[in-house]
Amino acid sequence: MLFNSLEFFVFLPIVYFAYWFLNKRSLKLQNLLLLIASYVFYGWWDYRFLSLILFSTVVDYFVGLRIANAPNQKTQRNYLWVSIICNLGLLGFFKYYNFFVDSFVETFSFFGHHISNVWTLKIILPVGISFYTFQTLSYSLDIYRGKLKAAKDFVSFAAFVSFFPQLVAGPIERASNLMPQISSKRKFNYEQASDGLKLMLWGLVKKVVIADSLAPIVDDIFTNAADYPSSTLVLGAIFFGFQIYGDFSGYSDIAIGTSKLFGIELMSNFKFPYFSRNVAEFWRRWHISLSTWFRDYLYIPLGGSQRGMKTTIRNVFIIFVVSGFWHGANWTFIVWGGLHAMLFVPVLLMGKNRKYVDKPIASESFFPRLNEFFKILLTFILITITWIFFRAQTISEALSYIVHLFSDFTYSPYMHPMGYRMVDYFILLIIFIFYEYLIKNDERTPFPFKNRIVRFLIYMVMIFGLLMFYDSGLDRSFIYFQF
Repeated sequence: MLFNSLEFFVFLPIVYFAYWFLNKRSLKLQNLLLLIASYVFYGWWDYRFLSLILFSTVVDYFVGLRIANAPNQKTQRNYLWVSIICNLGLLGFFKYYNFFVDSFVETFSFFGHHISNVWTLKIILPVGISFYTFQTLSYSLDIYRGKLKAAKDFVSFAAFVSFFPQLVAGPIERASNLMPQISSKRKFNYEQASDGLKLMLWGLVKKVVIADSLAPIVDDIFTNAADYPSSTLVLGAIFFGFQIYGDFSGYSDIAIGTSKLFGIELMSNFKFPYFSRNVAEFWRRWHISLSTWFRDYLYIPLGGSQRGMKTTIRNVFIIFVVSGFWHGANWTFIVWGGLHAMLFVPVLLMGKNRKYVDKPIASESFFPRLNEFFKILLTFILITITWIFFRAQTISEALSYIVHLFSDFTYSPYMHPMGYRMVDYFILLIIFIFYEYLIKNDERTPFPFKNRIVRFLIYMVMIFGLLMFYDSGLDRSFIYFQF
């Protein structure tokens, strides 16, 4: 079920009113409703994959109990390996099996050995598997580290794993944040619900008005890159950068807003990443739940930055390459991750990787200083170039795009086959960037204006935009569903 579908706008009110009706009666019934609703939400795509969520849930529920009651650390470690093998094995089989088989065949073919690719299976990637396996795995890891107590109520734990607002594309929640909220009685809060609806509206605008409207243009440019001049390829790369941002951050906003309706607070996943002044700051603002997951469960256990610069650089490359591979079973994602590591290392060597942790943009005036503006622009250009590998189907396609981009220095007005007026999209993006800049200090308050008339007018404009840009003929699924 999609957040931007008519089915969801029927599903959500039914679950919402039933949920708060049960609030006065029983927490267990309320959590059972959440669990059932989450399984219905996910099963709307393919009910067969519910068995995978249930399997992961059951494994980590019992592993958590066994780790908590284990007599010694060796036994705890053995149970932890059960969780690691089951979760990563599940993820590896469904997401990476064909990739490794194809790569094996291509490698031997390169050396002149013909191998029939008979072992490739027609495996369908279950939606959201990269997200919920990481969420359950972090639960077991936190219990092993003594940071969390094992859940005894299976229904509450299952609701934590499958909580429908963030089940499919995150944020990847930590049990330490979400489990206590699910395990304790919630109280309806009007302000919280109101804030949730506002976030949902803003998220839908990002998805429908920005991401979905840019998608046909991006598809055309990347599909026919060889036929277009460099000016059009620049346009395609920039548009994709805003498409994926609007798509993914829009999903996160809707997920966080929907959770607020149920009295539950999720972690922020995006904090205006395109206003970053270097790549390190970008990764503190982009897909925060994933970057902090790798920091806590991979980077720090590998030694982090505590064992010398060589080890630190090694660890940086490991987490970025693994992060790239997490995104998809394709060499393009691995290269994308490697490029981000290469961009991150110079910032690290200059000691500027934490320079902007406590320094907001334009802290002294409304507009950023000139040098700050150029840092933001340079960071955006570098990130946009890496997006080409993320969007391309193959490495050769990405390289061809980049070579053509920097070799064919010609300009020609872009005309989409469907006759879209580009000036409309330029104006749309300028307005979007300016509005994001206005609200840049608080990602959870998209409408901070105190004047009620101004807020009402903005609501009306955004609702009108949704109605105008909504196209039932487009594929409206979210990009990160494929990961």
